[in-house]
Amino acid sequence: MQTKSLLTPFKNKLSSPLNKKEIRVLQINLGKRCNLACTHCHVEAGPKRTEELSSEVCAKLIELIYRFPQIQIIDLTGGAPEINYGFKPLLEAAKANNKQIIVRSNLTIYFEDGFGDLPTYFAQHQVRIIASLPCYLADNVDQMRGTGVFNSSIKALQWLNQLGYGQDPNLILDLVYNPQLPTSEKFSLAPEQSNLERDYKMFLQEHFDIVFNNLYTITNLPVGRTQMHLERKKLYSSYLQFLESHFNPSTAEHLMCRDELSIDYLGNVYDCDFNQMMNLPAKTHNGEVLTVAKLLEADSLDLIDEVQTAAYCYGCTAGCGSSCGGALV
Repeated sequence: MQTKSLLTPFKNKLSSPLNKKEIRVLQINLGKRCNLACTHCHVEAGPKRTEELSSEVCAKLIELIYRFPQIQIIDLTGGAPEINYGFKPLLEAAKANNKQIIVRSNLTIYFEDGFGDLPTYFAQHQVRIIASLPCYLADNVDQMRGTGVFNSSIKALQWLNQLGYGQDPNLILDLVYNPQLPTSEKFSLAPEQSNLERDYKMFLQEHFDIVFNNLYTITNLPVGRTQMHLERKKLYSSYLQFLESHFNPSTAEHLMCRDELSIDYLGNVYDCDFNQMMNLPAKTHNGEVLTVAKLLEADSLDLIDEVQTAAYCYGCTAGCGSSCGGALV
């Protein structure tokens, strides 16, 4: 796009290269199968997608979990991770190795045939649930995620509360806020995280008697369906420029890509989930593209010197920053 050239290359904004730290987080995208097709989904997941983990890649990932004690967190995502192949074997391997287990859940999956055991299963395995609830108002949620999703999400949160989630210190329940997709050049960043968390907690407690632990505000990065939406509205370039204009250098130290490997359903390795969706693979210092098999062969997770960056990295570094764990500063 013509105005895209006005953008400063992201790496030129940094005072020093975005180097990898020791890997402590393994985020595994099990596939694109999902019972929802949200308008902002950067994975472009949905009910018609069929891509998912194979038994071969699953076995290699389980070997990875057993071999490397430096991994502290196994972060399972999708699609709806719960309906993709290998979900429970990976979760149970993580539990057997005393890893913190995160499942990024859309909540509505618990009401699909064959998945009603999940809340109890998660409680038994002390899974940390990070659940999408992009607003506490029904109309906004249903507009982004589909008719009836808000009500299903509320029922799921009440179910999780009955099992102790949000109250038992071992049963952590976090929610994720995403801004509405822009329809004009009146762009805005996510509201201040702690203030919005207070508003969420007051509203959900008062109206639905729901409690939860943390709210994470996540910027809509121009990737996947968000990118398609911006391009349809002819807002893609101006949105990137908006993000660049709010670049905050103090976020760089805390970016999730620094100590994480993102793995796709084929076993390819990326620095983050966004790079995965944009097919920008992680590379060794000599330019070799990595796979799970190569990590096992080298007997090391720490083969990457520098994070691969692109224009959409401005989304993670704008304002207070954005990551899979919310604001950065």
